[in-house]
Amino acid sequence: MHDNSFNTPWRRTAAAIYKPPADAKIWGTYEADVSKTLDFIKRKKKLGLDLTLTHLVVAAVARAYHRDVPELNCHVKRGRIIRREHVGVFVSVEMPETREMTGFVIDHAEEKSLRDIHDFMRARVEKYRKRHESGAVENKNMLAEIPWPLRRPVFLFLKFITVTLGLTIPALKLDPGSFGSVLVSNIGSHGLQYGMAAILPVSNLPVVVLMGRVEKKPVVRNNRIVVRDILPFSSTLDHRVCDGAMGGRLAQAVQRYLEQPEILENIK
Repeated sequence: MHDNSFNTPWRRTAAAIYKPPADAKIWGTYEADVSKTLDFIKRKKKLGLDLTLTHLVVAAVARAYHRDVPELNCHVKRGRIIRREHVGVFVSVEMPETREMTGFVIDHAEEKSLRDIHDFMRARVEKYRKRHESGAVENKNMLAEIPWPLRRPVFLFLKFITVTLGLTIPALKLDPGSFGSVLVSNIGSHGLQYGMAAILPVSNLPVVVLMGRVEKKPVVRNNRIVVRDILPFSSTLDHRVCDGAMGGRLAQAVQRYLEQPEILENIK
């Protein structure tokens, strides 16, 4: 589906000027006050729903994509920007046994409640940690088995089919939406505050969002210095799709949802 409102002159020009994210990557950082978010999580845990910050950030990013910056929910195909109909959030998780990273897509994330997101993630993490990966994620193991001289040519061929041409390879469960609309990863669980992520070339994602380690910091509120819980974010953005203004709107929307987490329970 072609949407002229997505194909602005800047985007058409950027798609010609830049190669995929190797050239077009830009980065940004942002600190969000999550004091109210953590209080909300505590209240939910008392009611039996074991939420984490990751669940709320996934919901906040999905809502922001859908409601506040819908022009980010797209991918580049043959020099044009193609709109995605729904928000898929790819969540990166660690496999404790191998210390390797894997992940999965939460499809239609903008339509899922916090409980829906919690239940889906818990089930998928349990499945993956039993070594039952699925979908496009499985293909990393297949690619690793290919002899080295052929490995990159095979990867480039698969990328050409799915990313450049925007076609589907059913046998490999690969298509332009295999990795969703945006990636969220919690690097704070590794003790890190900031990181500048790579954009997986075959993913066709315009935005990667990294959550850092929450720390208490002094901030100014109403001309007074108070201690708040601060969550650092860092993002890698595909400049063919996203500029600084869009990145700012995404950050502000995510902050607004985290400061009013009750909003995230409303999926309409």
